[in-house]
Amino acid sequence: MIMNRDPNCGRLLSNRYELIDLVGEGAMGRVYRAKDTLLGGVTVAIKFLSQTLLNNNMRDRFEKEATISALLGEKSIHVVRVRDYGIDEHNISFYVMEFLSGKSLSDLIRHQPLPLSRFLIFTRHICLGLESAHQGIMFNGERCTIIHRDIKPSNILVIQDPTVGEVAKILDFGIAKLVQSGGSQTQSFMGTLAYCSPEQMEGRELDHRSDIYSLGVMMYEMLTTEMPLLPQNSSFGGWYQAHHDFKPESFNPRFHIPKQLQDLVMRCLEKRKDQRPQNVRDILQVLETLQQSHQGFTPPKAKEVAAQFSQQQIPRGSSLITEITKPENTLQAVPSITEICLQRSWPKDKPIQKIVFADLLTTPGGEIAAICVMLDYQDILNHMSCRRYNQFLFINHPHPVLLWITLLYHPQQEPRWLPCYLDLKTKKGQTISRTLAETGSFRILFFSLDEPKHCQNVMTSNIDPQNQGMLRQWANSSQLTRGSGNPKNAKKMLKQELENLKPKILLKMEGSN
Repeated sequence: MIMNRDPNCGRLLSNRYELIDLVGEGAMGRVYRAKDTLLGGVTVAIKFLSQTLLNNNMRDRFEKEATISALLGEKSIHVVRVRDYGIDEHNISFYVMEFLSGKSLSDLIRHQPLPLSRFLIFTRHICLGLESAHQGIMFNGERCTIIHRDIKPSNILVIQDPTVGEVAKILDFGIAKLVQSGGSQTQSFMGTLAYCSPEQMEGRELDHRSDIYSLGVMMYEMLTTEMPLLPQNSSFGGWYQAHHDFKPESFNPRFHIPKQLQDLVMRCLEKRKDQRPQNVRDILQVLETLQQSHQGFTPPKAKEVAAQFSQQQIPRGSSLITEITKPENTLQAVPSITEICLQRSWPKDKPIQKIVFADLLTTPGGEIAAICVMLDYQDILNHMSCRRYNQFLFINHPHPVLLWITLLYHPQQEPRWLPCYLDLKTKKGQTISRTLAETGSFRILFFSLDEPKHCQNVMTSNIDPQNQGMLRQWANSSQLTRGSGNPKNAKKMLKQELENLKPKILLKMEGSN
């Protein structure tokens, strides 16, 4: 309630952003939830930095750092995106970010450490974001590397992505440097004492290995909820002594942390930066080895698929069943649906070639939507453990057409795109769209080129609630639209939009792998 009494609430910033309420406050500034009135009231987050920009040199530096931070958000999905930035009438700098709903890592580890599998996922995401920053951004013809300077659990946000699950994102990239934008302050201390590297405590020029030290402190805390170093008192001098002179606490055996992971964390916590991992890629390689070698880090169903359906184990021509659903969808009806799918034959009116089309299947529980795809038999095997991503695009003019995009993704294989176009002026297009909206899922049926008599494999893919609502809305609006009668031009426009989207979708999948 106190936050809503903030005098800035209701203020229109830059004749565009309407400040709604104060959602956070810290040493580096204040964060407001706001509406972007130019984009129809889209919710954004706006951070005002704590320092007034007093001269043109500071303004120029702010603009450079903010632009680089914005470019970084476009490069990595594990960095919160900066959409805009500016300076208000009081010479206070601000930047506009995407507004994300999630929990900070500090909240998640407040009462208990992360399970090892979840730790590996989040740490990998954080490392991918750091790696993108440390590799640098091209700005005005030069490569600008970015050091975070304040890696800590409260600067990591974990959100629930409807298509790829939990995603960790790094907040406040470059903000510590923005706050230090005055020339005389470039070497000054800025950070959080418990996570600062020895060289940062000294106010020296930093490189990426300082972030690696902070990451080591945070990894220790993620695994134990405890700090690897504790000062004699909480003053700057106390922490300075701890980071320079104290040896990190060994891991308690009760946490059952793999020796390889313990060694990695301790290497990150080395006092001398030349004894730490020299780049984030070194850390990622250890994390990937741990994921591969320890049971439980791969989703159980995917592991069963990989074990059961390797090329050596599958008799030629046998049926392959991969039914991966959310636990709440695993009902008694699922086996009968799978059986129905496996009995499905390739339609006689469809050519025996590598094509994709949408279909409706009748089951005891009602109609379900499906994608039918024909591939080489080996290609089907290769996609057994792929992850699925789906997205929908719609165009109303010149003709209402829905593009149903499905991607089968595996980091070691070529991406397999399965696009289907639905004319929403037809009864079939309307029915499929509404079925997708109502059921929130669909099946992918695989047929082999040389054995098309029966479906060889079945997969399930879920649709997030927001897409369900849009599918329903598009079906309704299409009934009121006067179409051209020829959907070809609409399909051509959607096809071009898909080509523009593909790199962004792949970047998202690669980052969350």
